[in-house]
Amino acid sequence: MTTPTSSRGRRRAPSRIERAAGRAAALQKPRVILALLILLALTCVMLLDGYLRAEVGGDNRVRSGASSSKVPDKILDGGPILTFRGGRATTVSVPSKTIALTFDDGPNPTWTPQVLKILEENDVPGTFFLVGSMVSRYPSIVKSMVQQGNEVGIHTFTHVDLSYQSDARVNREMQQTQLALAGAAGITTTLFRAPYSSETDAIDNYSWPVYQKLGKEGYTSVFVDTDSDDWKKPGVSKIIKWATPKKNKGASVLFHDAGGERSQTIKALPTYIKKMKAKGYTFTTISGVIEKRNAANGESAAASNGTSGTGGTGGTGGQTATGVTEAGALAGTGNAPTGEGGTAPNGESGGTGTAPNGQNGQSGSTSTTARLQAAHRTATGMTLYEGKALIVAVAIAEWALPVLSYLLLVVGVAVMGRFGMMLLIARRHYRQRNKRRFSWGPTVTGPVSVIVPAYNEKECIANTLESLAQSTHPIEVIVVDDGSTDGTSEIARAAADKLGMANVRVIRQENAGKPAALNNGVRNATYDIVIMMDGDTVFEPDAVHQLVQPFADPEVGAVAGNAKVGNRNTVIGAWQHIEYVMGFNLDRRMYDLLRCMPTIPGAIGAFRRDAVLGVGGMSEDTLAEDTDITIAMHRAGWRVVYQEHAKAWTEAPGSLKQLWSQRYRWSYGTMQALWKHRKSLTDKGPSGRFGRVGMPLVVLFQIVTPVFAPLIDVFTVYSMIFVDFEAALLAWLAVLGIQLACAAYAFRLDKEQYRYLLMMPLQQLAYRQMMYLVLIHSCITALTGGRLRWQKLKRTGEVGTPAGVSG
Repeated sequence: MTTPTSSRGRRRAPSRIERAAGRAAALQKPRVILALLILLALTCVMLLDGYLRAEVGGDNRVRSGASSSKVPDKILDGGPILTFRGGRATTVSVPSKTIALTFDDGPNPTWTPQVLKILEENDVPGTFFLVGSMVSRYPSIVKSMVQQGNEVGIHTFTHVDLSYQSDARVNREMQQTQLALAGAAGITTTLFRAPYSSETDAIDNYSWPVYQKLGKEGYTSVFVDTDSDDWKKPGVSKIIKWATPKKNKGASVLFHDAGGERSQTIKALPTYIKKMKAKGYTFTTISGVIEKRNAANGESAAASNGTSGTGGTGGTGGQTATGVTEAGALAGTGNAPTGEGGTAPNGESGGTGTAPNGQNGQSGSTSTTARLQAAHRTATGMTLYEGKALIVAVAIAEWALPVLSYLLLVVGVAVMGRFGMMLLIARRHYRQRNKRRFSWGPTVTGPVSVIVPAYNEKECIANTLESLAQSTHPIEVIVVDDGSTDGTSEIARAAADKLGMANVRVIRQENAGKPAALNNGVRNATYDIVIMMDGDTVFEPDAVHQLVQPFADPEVGAVAGNAKVGNRNTVIGAWQHIEYVMGFNLDRRMYDLLRCMPTIPGAIGAFRRDAVLGVGGMSEDTLAEDTDITIAMHRAGWRVVYQEHAKAWTEAPGSLKQLWSQRYRWSYGTMQALWKHRKSLTDKGPSGRFGRVGMPLVVLFQIVTPVFAPLIDVFTVYSMIFVDFEAALLAWLAVLGIQLACAAYAFRLDKEQYRYLLMMPLQQLAYRQMMYLVLIHSCITALTGGRLRWQKLKRTGEVGTPAGVSG
């Protein structure tokens, strides 16, 4: 803001208005940034939720039938546990009469708790291979799972076939799942099972490098050798039969606690456990299998370097007598998953089997739990904090998306309801007001006062006066120069002299704002009816005459005219032209018949002078003095109507910056006016009618619906990219078609050329998004406080007399 200079060249202090304008301008940039951040946050929440549901970044490819020529035979024929201790691939088989119950695809809020209850009732541990996205959504289930003594492993974050993924994606899948486990249960793990994997003989040339990579990072990959195939839902008896190992062999048995409807699994599991116990089987975790195998082999810890396990025999390289140490080793001791793979926190080495509460193995149940959960590592440092942050972020997304979806439904219903209401009421309004016998009463022929507030309108004021000189109705013109510095008043006087308009008075005042200028004009008006117009507006010859006819009805206190965009041959102008026609022809017709017109446009409006003075004149309390005075007229008991035949042409903002400034003032001012008149909600009589009919409609259609309307676009774009492009596109085109139909009907009522509707699709993609940001910006300003003064837009004067306006 520049410091004003007096005529003598001395610098003077800024006025109160200029200081307020400077403070307001200083606040605008942070508020715009905040508005953009809100939209960014909304987008991030949607992307996070979509990622959790495998909509964003999802990959449904599953490889099958690939060659396994590069995979060692001892691995293909080996046991279901694969490690890479010392860089050498080794497999471990489950000892006889031993079952490692494993569950894939969880946690699930319906089925996993039931599985956990069954395991607890039967005193049986399980090993759960968890999908990271599900862990982050249901952390309490995982916490209970670990506390109950079960072991957990990674099943990737989004359940993708890793053989198709890059190293970066593989790392990300592992890292994010580890963070989810850290946030949910305070642990990380060294167990891994690949999605869509089965027995080791299914390893192929594409998945083998993935297992090698993860093995070098300290992961133990777990396969199955007995599959219940419960996902096929074959029936309880078949699930039990298929899950039973043959010839008393040990087995890593696969069930599912998620990924679909699992009622058959829930029914089969307790029966299966009892059946296997009756046959002499014991149940353990994957770490328990390793411990049991080590104990059975009876090898000492000192001999842990030499022998390598051979596939099919169950031998393991470097086994120890205690088994606990080897369980920890195969789970990561000495070769713990590093930060590169995103596993153990800070790349720490795994210990000797830490219990979920972080205690080392001790005697009793704590020691047993530690041995059965030897693959677990206590999450510390940044891993723990990042994990908790992930859980919080997911919780926000899980809460926000249903709320946003509900709001989307409400907005969609409101938008469609608004369109339907506008079409029906607009049709009725048009037929009612255009009947041959329709009349407001006796023709109004008396002279009226036209008030033209002007601030630096040198480009437009002459055209404005020229249009008034052609008026078919007797008028006096009062030009109120609100401290212009560009010679507006001199130009106005010269134009009046040139046009021979003896009925023009030019009043100069110190810059005090548009409301003050209008009030000055009202006080100096000679006649009972005053017409207010902007200094950049051009009236059609019969505009004044048409505008004043409703005053034949003594109940009418104010009349809204039909403002039209004159500079409509630019892209921005055409967009605003569509908006003006739809707004005035549909919205105002609806509000007129409902007797709750919210705004008389500043470009063309008429009032009874006594009514204006009776409500205190034009208020400076809000930025939307036209909305403020209109609501005040309603509350005073006056009827406010719309006169479609009174047309005026105005110069719309020619740049996006000016458009933002104007619409920001309008929307913020409307909010101020509604808040100022909030007591009308509880008033009786005409004031209460507006408060309980007009105000809810304005809040719903002009604030709430537009504020949340971006949800429609955001969800549409999201659906096009990540869900179903064709369906989303068809839905968007359907909504656009409805809007086009409404716009076409409005253009028909106003006898406008349809060619401008060709700009409507582009308007929906660009112009409407800007209007959303403006409204959000206004809401933030309303919530944080702030004032704006009368903002002067740059004018070109290209809107001349009505005859020169192209259709």
